[in-house]
Amino acid sequence: MDHDNNTSRSPFSPLRVGPLTLRNRFIKAATNEGMSIDGVPSKQLVRFHESMAAGGTAMTTLAYCSVSHDGRTLPGQIVLQPDSLAHLRVLTDAVHRHGAAASAQITHGGCFTFMTQRSTPRPLSASGGFNKIGMLSGMFRKQAMTEADMDQVVREFAQGARLAREAGFDAVEIHMGHGYLLSQFISPLYNKRRDAYGGSLENRLRFPRQVLRAVLDAVGRDMAVLCKYSITEGVKGGNQPEDGVAIARLLEAEGANMLVLSAGMNAESITTMFGSSFPKENRVRPSNPLVAAAMAIQQLRERPVDFRELYLLEHSRRIRQAVKVPLAYLGGVTSLRGVQQVLDEGFDALALGRALIAEPDLVAKFAAGASQQGICTACNRCVAMMYTPGGTSCVLGAPGDPVLNAQAAAS
Repeated sequence: MDHDNNTSRSPFSPLRVGPLTLRNRFIKAATNEGMSIDGVPSKQLVRFHESMAAGGTAMTTLAYCSVSHDGRTLPGQIVLQPDSLAHLRVLTDAVHRHGAAASAQITHGGCFTFMTQRSTPRPLSASGGFNKIGMLSGMFRKQAMTEADMDQVVREFAQGARLAREAGFDAVEIHMGHGYLLSQFISPLYNKRRDAYGGSLENRLRFPRQVLRAVLDAVGRDMAVLCKYSITEGVKGGNQPEDGVAIARLLEAEGANMLVLSAGMNAESITTMFGSSFPKENRVRPSNPLVAAAMAIQQLRERPVDFRELYLLEHSRRIRQAVKVPLAYLGGVTSLRGVQQVLDEGFDALALGRALIAEPDLVAKFAAGASQQGICTACNRCVAMMYTPGGTSCVLGAPGDPVLNAQAAAS
């Protein structure tokens, strides 16, 4: 694909991603919604993603589908297992009814978990030792993965992708960012290994690339295979923008169909991810005391950051200049003008999170000329709403339905 032409690319033109053709350039980014129960989507989650499809989005991404029970971060999260298929199919059918595609974000939390029940003595990660995330849940130590552990997790990712295909998903997004397991290998903050999986960036990417290769081999003929990663970790001692460029080149070489360009880490640099602070008055008090404590600690650490549109564009441009693989720009898209700027700079798609939570029909409004600017103010209150009975919603609109959120999708 030629990214150097000067002709203005329409955000409403189709886009090919691997074997998949999207109807336009808008993707609903993966956002943890707090709308799953006992490992399956709720009826409220189906309604949420259907609203994205009905509102004109080309593809909606179901966040945090764990490839194993050990891979969950929080209780109730979706697990890709045969028992989940009927419930997941309700969701993909609802999305397909409106002509949109559905993507499953497949992931494993590693040591970034609040789940104390697991099949290993301690949470797995790139390296062993002190587990700062576990301070809140009494899991003070993590254990370094052996090659046998890695082989098993590679198989789990491939099997998770196959199950996603069986459930009707059109794409899978492998989560390699934000401090989850694959990110723990990529990040020098977490990866202190001295074998073939540690040291140089190429070595740190070895296991994530094995996962990507296995997923491509398993489903790549039928599904688009995307990788989401942090182009900068936004923290001293972590990966910097130049590392983000090198990571993109390695994932392109391995055959990823598209890269979703995120940033930051959940524990260390949440403002890098969201591009704005979480003000005190914007906090919803989560009922889970561990999560409340984590959010309080986070607030003590972060410096105030004011939101600006396209806050990750400078870093993302470097990736665009370095690779030819299709790229989805993520980070503060709120206006049609911003959308057009991103496409004119050679990016292929736009991944929107908060803007679509605020207005699920924003794409349709843009297309009809009914709106030039979304209503999202990046207040970040939707993030904390994840822990309310109705799940994630925008505070400017109606809250999620707690009754629907308590019912499994296929029940």
